[in-house]
Amino acid sequence: MMKFRRSMLFVPGANTAMVCNAFVYKPDTVMFDLEDSVALSEKDSARLMVYHALQHFTYKDIETAVRVNPLDSVFGHLDLQAVIRGGADIIRLPKTDTVDDVLDMQSAIEKIEKEIGRTKKTKLLAAIESAEGVVNAVQIARCSDRLMGIALGAEDYVRDLRTQRTKEGTELTAARAQILLAARAAKIQAFDSVFPDVRDKEGFIREVEHVRGLGFDGKSLVNPNQISILHDIYAPSEKEIDWAYEVVEAAAHAEKNGLGVVSLDGKMVDAPIIARAEFTLELAIASGLIGEEDE
Repeated sequence: MMKFRRSMLFVPGANTAMVCNAFVYKPDTVMFDLEDSVALSEKDSARLMVYHALQHFTYKDIETAVRVNPLDSVFGHLDLQAVIRGGADIIRLPKTDTVDDVLDMQSAIEKIEKEIGRTKKTKLLAAIESAEGVVNAVQIARCSDRLMGIALGAEDYVRDLRTQRTKEGTELTAARAQILLAARAAKIQAFDSVFPDVRDKEGFIREVEHVRGLGFDGKSLVNPNQISILHDIYAPSEKEIDWAYEVVEAAAHAEKNGLGVVSLDGKMVDAPIIARAEFTLELAIASGLIGEEDE
């Protein structure tokens, strides 16, 4: 069963309460942040706090990611040393412009893993936050087998474009399309940026519905209250689940009886449709709508 990452909750590394308790909100992935949300004076203490949180039993059953500072900063390598040793599942690269940004991070991670004898490969998530990064998205998405996804960082991207974010999101159209296509071509996941106005529930719903319709796997969040809303929007409907059951059962019947053609209600059902039905049932399980035994 694939790993669903509908919600990736950003947790400021210097916020003690959030670092200690973010697991209770049950996002698909907890994203500890050591970069933009942490003041320079708090970088060292935040790093230490996240290091300890990663090892705590409360985070044992939830995927953990850490956005580290750039490697060319005074904090980047210190962040990596701490969070790789702490056991982070994913490292989010900030401001990924080129393939070299990914390969340099991969090399630094491999060195630390070798030093500590870690056999589980740390995954990478590349944040694309500039026009250069968007233009290079296809190459970035294909450059490392550690890369599990690419994500849009909209705030820095629109600043680079010399514009600003709008509720309609038209300024993000080209970047979203490029990032999504690059991810799908490379067979990795694609994630949308945070919705900045946590008070605008209707605007958040519209944006989530939009990016889900485009095909994004999930979205970064800054407010725990957004998690259940996002999960509900991503959940398949009862009608979609019923359809998926019918397709999967028809495919199983055809295979059992040695039929080369799958038919449902007089219509041909080909491999892409079967794959979509199987995906729908897996998403229904992740959404808590059906049990694994029902698949």
